[in-house]
Amino acid sequence: MRGVLVEKSDAGVKATLQGIDEQQLPDGDVTVRVEWSSFNYKDVLAMTGKAPVIRSFPMVPGIDLAGVVEVSKNPSIIAGQKVVLTGWGVGETHWGGYAEKARLNSDWLVALPEGLSTRQSMAIGTAGFTAMLCVMALEDGGVSPDDGPILVTGAGGGVGSVAISVLAKLGYEVAAVSGRSDAEGYLKELGASEILPRSEFSEPGKPLAKERWAGAVDVVGSHTLANICASTKYGGVVTACGLAGGMDLPATVAPFILRGVTLAGIDSVYCPTSKRQKAWQRLLQDLDLDKLERMTNEIALDDVVSTAQNWGDSKHRGRVVVRVNG
Repeated sequence: MRGVLVEKSDAGVKATLQGIDEQQLPDGDVTVRVEWSSFNYKDVLAMTGKAPVIRSFPMVPGIDLAGVVEVSKNPSIIAGQKVVLTGWGVGETHWGGYAEKARLNSDWLVALPEGLSTRQSMAIGTAGFTAMLCVMALEDGGVSPDDGPILVTGAGGGVGSVAISVLAKLGYEVAAVSGRSDAEGYLKELGASEILPRSEFSEPGKPLAKERWAGAVDVVGSHTLANICASTKYGGVVTACGLAGGMDLPATVAPFILRGVTLAGIDSVYCPTSKRQKAWQRLLQDLDLDKLERMTNEIALDDVVSTAQNWGDSKHRGRVVVRVNG
């Protein structure tokens, strides 16, 4: 089979597209013919070695995959069934989606919802799945469209793009934060009503600021997350799902003890299966698939390594899908 293999030597980490013997596939009770995968920043870090994402070498990267079951030792999953996988350390500790076949633990798989193609599921991928978990957390916290605007950071990225689209379809007013000067048209097409510059949130701010947001979806962390919490309305909910701006949180307890703000952590990697199934059904229901297509870029398996190497110069917005056997 063909696949991207990341190997480590004294010279460093190197990713190459090559032929791989199927007998090298790791243990698992289900073998999937991978049709589509997706491209995430974590995959860039894995293939370039810029962060210690990969825990064992050699590794097939690709933290998402969707395809058709070829062999199953689990009676609840049958050959020919279409499945989707995000998270569970795939592409980090277990071979992932950038190869024509994957051998996996059946507990990691979710049946592809009827009405979604494998390509569409990877256009959603970890980013869109994470965005839906954030929306569900806002709802669980009692935030409704009548409560006021929802702030979405990293708006031009995968999480932000899907979050804006879903929130807008559900009737929320969405304010989008982006560092891209040319993103306004794209973000308003997705449903954002206001576009704010990244610089408004990235510098140290006050412990409490004017109440502006009923809730937020934040992928940045650090000062941005602290400033969002400080300007969230009484009883609001802030969901944190990323660290693009840093792992630190230079905040005070003031928003939490004086305004009853909730800071909800969102984990998409080890999220339990029942919540995964609910999130995928909600995505089918609440994500405009035409908008999903407009935010989706496609590359081939042959392009994966070069895309990772040139990611810093990329002009991609939204989501990037990888055609493996599609």
